[in-house]
Amino acid sequence: MPTRPEEILALLQQPGVLTEELRRKLLDLLLPPTQTPYIPYEEFLAQADEDDRAEWVDGTIVHYSPASRTHQEIVRFLTALLSAYVEAHNLGVVLPAPFQMKLSRSGREPDLLFLTRDHLHRLHPTHLEGPADLVVEIVSPESAPRDRGEKFYEYQEAGIPEYWLIDPTHQQVEFYQRDEQGRFQYVPPDPQGIYRSRVVPGFWIRVDWLWQNPLPPVDMILLEIGGETYARRLIERLRERGWL
Repeated sequence: MPTRPEEILALLQQPGVLTEELRRKLLDLLLPPTQTPYIPYEEFLAQADEDDRAEWVDGTIVHYSPASRTHQEIVRFLTALLSAYVEAHNLGVVLPAPFQMKLSRSGREPDLLFLTRDHLHRLHPTHLEGPADLVVEIVSPESAPRDRGEKFYEYQEAGIPEYWLIDPTHQQVEFYQRDEQGRFQYVPPDPQGIYRSRVVPGFWIRVDWLWQNPLPPVDMILLEIGGETYARRLIERLRERGWL
């Protein structure tokens, strides 16, 4: 009776011994898994396509499913809202996907990231070298294990101060802030459903805005967040451009 793997493989290859389906199952168990060659991060960037949703994880390329319309609408809304607020207060830069964030073991592509002025030196033409100050991921059924598992701990380990997980399917948002021990702590919205960011000074968001259909006008939201100060700044900018 053959006992070594190579003897068993030779037997399985003989006609009439097993059905084709069973032979394939046994071969899958016996044959060693194919080793994926290590790809340097620079090579991944060189061959990356802007239309291809992919990330670099431990030297391999991981491809993901296309984003849904709801996903894209929320990203567009948050990008417009945060970008306008950050620009008005000269706080830094907001970048939506596709844009790479290079961490120690991975090159992730968050749905949205914010980088403070103090960290703008980390920006390169093709990627962000190191952690962002705020990362936002829109959760889908396909991405939930990754966003709440691998990425959660990667982002925590990388020292990202603030992490938002937005789940449109269940209309839930999880806000995490890094504590003094370097761990993400869940920070719930207040009784009025408002969450106040720690890394974007003065910025807050009402969770219910994210579930409105259609999503609320960004200008009206900015007026509510910024109040009279934002209104005055908006009027000044309109006058500078000769529109008032």
